[in-house]
Amino acid sequence: MGENEDFDLSLQDSKAAYVLSNVAEVVERILTFVPTKSLLRIASVCRLWRNCARRVLRTPQHLTWVSACGPSDTEAHALCSVLAEETEKVFLLPQTVLTMVDCESFNGQAYSYRQNKAKKSRHSLDTVEELNLVFPKGCANIGIATPGIVLTPSGLCSSPPQEYQDGEAGFAVMFPSMEGVHIKPFHFCKETILPTALQEAGLVDNPELRVVLMFVYEAYKAGGVRFLSQILEPLAKSKALIAGGLVDSVFSPARPCCSQGAYGVVGLALSGPKVQGASVLLDQDITSPKAAEATIRRLKAAKIPEKNTIGFMFACVGRGQNYYNNQANVEADAFHKVFPSTPLFGLFGNGEIGCDRIVKDDYTLCDSDSDSLQHEYTTVMTLVHLG
Repeated sequence: MGENEDFDLSLQDSKAAYVLSNVAEVVERILTFVPTKSLLRIASVCRLWRNCARRVLRTPQHLTWVSACGPSDTEAHALCSVLAEETEKVFLLPQTVLTMVDCESFNGQAYSYRQNKAKKSRHSLDTVEELNLVFPKGCANIGIATPGIVLTPSGLCSSPPQEYQDGEAGFAVMFPSMEGVHIKPFHFCKETILPTALQEAGLVDNPELRVVLMFVYEAYKAGGVRFLSQILEPLAKSKALIAGGLVDSVFSPARPCCSQGAYGVVGLALSGPKVQGASVLLDQDITSPKAAEATIRRLKAAKIPEKNTIGFMFACVGRGQNYYNNQANVEADAFHKVFPSTPLFGLFGNGEIGCDRIVKDDYTLCDSDSDSLQHEYTTVMTLVHLG
C-alpha cells in the first residue's frame, strides 16, 4: 500500500473519529440500532455517547418477549438456558417482567436428557436468583410455575402460538415504561391481604384501573377458598377487566411473611388512560374448533388496535387436546386466525378467573349474567392494549 493510500485511510479514520466524538445527531442515529444492554454499556464511553444513549432510551418502547421450549440439554430449564443470551438482543429497558414456566420441569421432577438420573431441583434459590439477575436492578419479575404453558415463539408477533400441556416450556414477557400506562406488581398472602394493602397496590379506589392479571397459588390448602374470595369480591365490583388462573407455585417475588407452601396471589395491576382490555369466556359447551373461533371472534367487538396489544389465554388443565377429540392447539390456533398479528401467552391451570368484559376508554361492558369470576373447565381469552 502506498503512502498516499495510507494518508487517505488515516484521514478517513480521523474524520470518522471526529464525527463519532462530536456530532450528536449521527451518534444518536447509530445508537438506535444497538440493543439496550449494549447501549447501557456504550453510555460509559464519553459524555456525548451517554447523553445520546439517554435520549434513545427515552423514545417510546414496546413490549417484547423471550420464549423457549424443551427439551433442554443443560441442567437449567429451557427458558433459563436462552434468556441471558436473548435479552442481549432486545431493544427495550424492562420495568416489569411476567415469567411463566412449566412446573414439572422447573420443580426438578423431570429427568436429565443426558444422564439417566434425576436432575437437581431447578426451583432453587440459585436458579431464581440467576433468573432475576438477567433483568436490570429494580425491574419487578413475577415468576410463576404452572402445569401447562401457552407461548408465541421468540421473534415475530405473527408467529403461530403453541400450547404445551406436556414437556418443557416457558416465556418471559418484558414490559417497558410507557406513557399513559402504569403497571404495578402485587403479592399478597393471608398475612398481608389487608384493605390498605389492596389500596396501595391500586386494586381498589383506583378510578384509572383497567386490567388486573392475577395468579393464585396453593389455593387448595385450608383457607385458600376464603382467601380467593377475599381478593375477588372487591375486584368484581370494579370496572376493570379481571383475568388469570390458579397456578402451581410462585418463585418470584420472594415471600418474606409466609412459609413455603402457604397460599397467596401475585399479579399485575394495569392502570392509565391508554390501557384497554377485553376478554371472553370459552365455557364447557365450547367443544369444537368452530365454536372456539366464534367465541374468540367476539373480542373483535372491542375494536382494540392491534399495535402494542398482547393476548393472554388462561385455560383449565382439563381442556386442550383431550377436550377437542385429540386435536392439538385448537384454541391457540383459533386466536391466531382471528388476531394474526397479536402474540399470545398464557397457561393451563387448576381453575380460571375472568368473564366476558370490555374495558375501553371511559366505558365498561360486562356480561350481566356472569356474577362469578371463578370457573372450571373453561378458558379465559384476553386482549390487553398498552397504548
